[in-house]
Amino acid sequence: MDLPVPPMAEVDLGQVFRALADPHRRAVLAELAADPSDTERACSSFPMPVAKSTKTHHWRALREAGLIVQRDAGNGTYVRLRRAEFEQRFPGLLDTVAALARADQPNATGDARR
Repeated sequence: MDLPVPPMAEVDLGQVFRALADPHRRAVLAELAADPSDTERACSSFPMPVAKSTKTHHWRALREAGLIVQRDAGNGTYVRLRRAEFEQRFPGLLDTVAALARADQPNATGDARR
């Protein structure tokens, strides 16, 4: 069962930016955007070093901003980026945010890439 997500016509860019203000959510977006096939992934496959309740909050923020579609299936929840819809409404936004998120991730020495 898909969890509720706003129609693209109602997606607010301000809410999208608020959702992406968190580094964990930006990292999720970067990981999803790196997959050109837009396959669905288990939410549990993302390495978020936070409590389960905080993960739930992060997924809800991304979903309510309209960035992802989430589906409950038995004991798991699956997620998919709304890439085609976002590209049509906000061309280049996801790729830009994903590139910036990847650049902000620490490298092996612990420094941010520049």
